Amino acid sequence: MLVLQNEVDPDNRYFVPEIRRHLAAAGATVRVHPYADTGGRPDALRDADAVVLSGSTAGVYETDTYPWMDDLGALVRELRDDRVPMLGICFGHQLINDAFGGRVEHRGLRKGIETVRFGDDPLFEGVGSRVPMVHGDYVVELGDGLRPIADADYHEHVATRHREAPVWTVQYHPELTETLLPQIDTDFGWPTDPADRDFSTVTVERTLANFVDLASEA
Repeated sequence: MLVLQNEVDPDNRYFVPEIRRHLAAAGATVRVHPYADTGGRPDALRDADAVVLSGSTAGVYETDTYPWMDDLGALVRELRDDRVPMLGICFGHQLINDAFGGRVEHRGLRKGIETVRFGDDPLFEGVGSRVPMVHGDYVVELGDGLRPIADADYHEHVATRHREAPVWTVQYHPELTETLLPQIDTDFGWPTDPADRDFSTVTVERTLANFVDLASEA
């Protein structure tokens, strides 16, 4: 399984090691490629049976600043056509929707634990409804072939799934467990309400384990 590292700020590249850790714990053999540094088509794709697109503090509309995003958009369309399983996380969720013809807008930073309504999809098996969010961009129009599979009161496109290809996207961070909270709090701030700091029923990491299972079945 190949994880594409899309973070443009080296100081914020602590999310992907957690993605890798959870995927490996679920039995996947994981490689990480620094896509934001290279662009193009990674050689590692030759041996990848599934791809995870990480988050980023950049926005999908910043292609003039980060031209590798055009490369990534073309790549995810190729992977879709080749039926390679993909999971887009946060920025990855937005990038996939944008690459398939959807639209993303910046609406201001949202952070904290939200209550999410999950649809009947195997990606969410065992995932609790309390989900940590850290994002400022929103998918406001879905990409072609994508349908919503989760929503919240504040946002209708929390997660999407392609109607034909094995492609899933989630706005939340399935790697954001209590382990990352101190660093997130330092870098982005986190609500002081005790409810937003109670991770006892947060099981978002199950998303990554479920994707490993789904990729093996594709």
